[in-house]
Order: sequence, then C-alpha cells, then structure tokens
Amino acid sequence: MRILVLGSGGREHALIWRLQRDPGVTELIAAPGNPGMTAGCRCLPVDLGSPAAVLALADREQVDLTVVGPEAPLERGLADLFRRRGVPIVGPSRRGAALECSKARSKQFMARHGIPTARFLVTADIGEALAAVAGPSFSFPVVVKADGLAAGKGVVVADTREEAEQAVRAAMIERRFGAAGAQLVIEECLTGPEVSCFYLSDGQRAISLSHAQDHKRIWDDDRGPNTGGMGAFAPSPLVDDALEALVANQVVAPVLDGMRQEGEPYVGFLYVSLMLTPAGPRVIEFNVRFGDPEAQVVLPLLEGSLAAALDAAAHGRLSEGMLTPGPDRYVGVVIASRGYPQTFEAGRPIEGLDSAAAIPGALVFHAATATRDGRIVTGGGRVLTVVGRGIDYEEAMATAYRAVAHVRFDGMQFRRDIGRKALPSAGTIRA
Repeated sequence: MRILVLGSGGREHALIWRLQRDPGVTELIAAPGNPGMTAGCRCLPVDLGSPAAVLALADREQVDLTVVGPEAPLERGLADLFRRRGVPIVGPSRRGAALECSKARSKQFMARHGIPTARFLVTADIGEALAAVAGPSFSFPVVVKADGLAAGKGVVVADTREEAEQAVRAAMIERRFGAAGAQLVIEECLTGPEVSCFYLSDGQRAISLSHAQDHKRIWDDDRGPNTGGMGAFAPSPLVDDALEALVANQVVAPVLDGMRQEGEPYVGFLYVSLMLTPAGPRVIEFNVRFGDPEAQVVLPLLEGSLAAALDAAAHGRLSEGMLTPGPDRYVGVVIASRGYPQTFEAGRPIEGLDSAAAIPGALVFHAATATRDGRIVTGGGRVLTVVGRGIDYEEAMATAYRAVAHVRFDGMQFRRDIGRKALPSAGTIRA
C-alpha cells in the first residue's frame, strides 16, 4: 500500500513513524513533510490550501490512500473532492469539518443531537454579545470564543465583565481574528479535569484510539498563556471502562448518527475534548483530526496495523479490535522556541537530536524544523516533541526528560512537569 500523509508537524511525523511499522506499507509520502520524516519517507511540496493541487499529487504518485493531518484542508473541501473522484481518503467532508472549524455550528449540532455540552449563545450582534456577558445569563468566569479558526488564540476565559467585554470588542470591532471573530460563541465556564478521547470512523461505526491528557499552558503548574499544547501523556488514568462506554453512547454515536441524518457520513479521526464536571462529562469541543501533541503519545501506544485500520475507514470496513492499546505508558514533552506562544525565533541550530533518540524508550518527533546548510534548525514555535515510554508514568517521564536533556538550541523552552498529573505524588522531574 502506498500512503500519502498530508501535513508537516509533529502529528504527521508520528503518523509516518507509526505507519512505517505496519506490514503491507510499501511506500510513504509526506506532503509537505519536515526534515524528521525523511528517513524511509519521501517529502514532496504541495499547496495544502488547494484541494486540486493535493488531488493532482495523489494521482501523480498513484497512492492507494491519503491521510489528512491538519484541519484546514478539510475545511476547504479536500475530502469532498477526493470522494467525488473516487479516491480513498481519511478525513471528513467540509460539513463534517465544521465540527471543529466553526464553533457555532459545532455547538448547534450538539444541541440538535442531544450531546452534553456547556450552555451557550451564538451571536453575530455586538450588542447582544455585550448584553450576554454583562449578565445575568452567564456568571463569571465566562468563555468567549471566536467562531472560526483563529490559530488557537480565539478563546478567552474572562474572569470579570471588563475582561469579557474586552474579548467581545477585540473579536467583533478590532477584528483581531479576522473573519473568524465576526460571530461569537458565549458559554458557561465548565470546571473539572480535561481528557481527550480519540476515535476513527468509517461513517457507520467508530473504534477507540485510546485517550490522553494534554498541557495547554506555557509554564509549569498550568500557568501562563494558552498554547497549542506543551505536552501530553497517554493513556489517561481518568478514563475507565464506564466513562469510555458513556462517551461512546452519549457523544460518539450521536455524532455519527447526526452526520448521517444530515446527509454527510463522518469518515476520519474524531477528537472529543471533554470536561469531567461534577454533573458528568461535557464536550468542550471537537477536532476533526488527531491531536498534536496527543498523537505523539497515543500512536505509539496502539497495537495492530494502523495502515489496515485507516484503509478500512476509507472503505467503510472498520471493525472492533483492529487497534488496541498496549500496556505501556507514554509521556511527550514539547520543546518550543523562545517567545512562543506570542512570537518565536526561527533558524536556531539544533544539537543532540541523534543522542536524544538513542535513549532507550525515547522517540523524537519533529514539529517545526527546517534544514539550513546541511543542519537541522528551528522553524516555528513548537519545534519538537520528545516522547518517553515506560511501564508506568514515572518511568515514562524519566525517559522523556532524560532525552530532552540531550537537546540544545538557543532559546529553547519546555515544561518540566508533563505527566505529573498522572502520578500518585506531585513531584517534578527535572531534566
């Protein structure tokens, strides 16, 4: 099987790494890929914003299956075009992609199909938005979300009326997020631990790809601004069989049933972000692709043929047991550039990648790297994800941070407490 993986980040590197271990995979192509993927994989340039260009690449390379990493090409209708042409692809239609790409349409979908989530209001009227955050409809803190994709920066948890009104004006008047902020979702702020559950669907059924917990804040102890994710661990000790069954019945099944009822069977990855509130699990949001950095810790966990499962999803033939979680634990630490998440420095030479990867039980996934004069350099905000495997979380953490200690570049920053939430005690492991 010849497989094309679309994307260039740590998630896609993890997909490539995992697919290389499956029997029957004869060739892997990443587009556009990154320097970490080049061992055993061809990286080819492509404009992911052009569905026609991606289809032309798949046709030219005569691939058997295309796997979509990021969400933006799905919002542009990539999967719709592929299916019209009869080309196998793993990824939902544009309507399915709206579960992530439009927070308003996602919340309205959940309301239509009885999926438990926070109480909310959707509005494109600034007066209505300001009145909503002024109370008494919502108490503080209140969550203000830009409707569209905003590079992970369109959500504000406002502790006061002043902060909430400022968030509304930043989105709707200042247009800080462009068209993404023309419409807002205002919702109650849920409390409780967060977990992420992952599924693969063929439109009729879904299989579990296990679960994880990530760390969004830039600094230890969940301080500082939100990021795209500074690390993750898998599986989550908060998820037991009863919770998995509840999520499957009350969330995943209604999503699949609802998409079929609305004329668009959901094919691809489904990422369910949950808040475990005192009143029960509530959906914070959906993503229509694998998480990043969660993919880096979940994919090594899975046993079975990922390639066979992805092919089955694309052809409507998924069955239980194709992928099952193994016994080990995984902790992934994101190494970021100085200034992230506000800004970042690029072009800094990276040292120690080979020695980090040589640590027993360690994996190094590239997220934003480039090559310059034959050397690997930083190319973005989140540069690497270093993953440690262990028989328990303590060992996985120790392995991950042992490998992190080998990596060096000017301005690197990382959290030193990734995985600590899974430990019985709360000691911080330092590199």
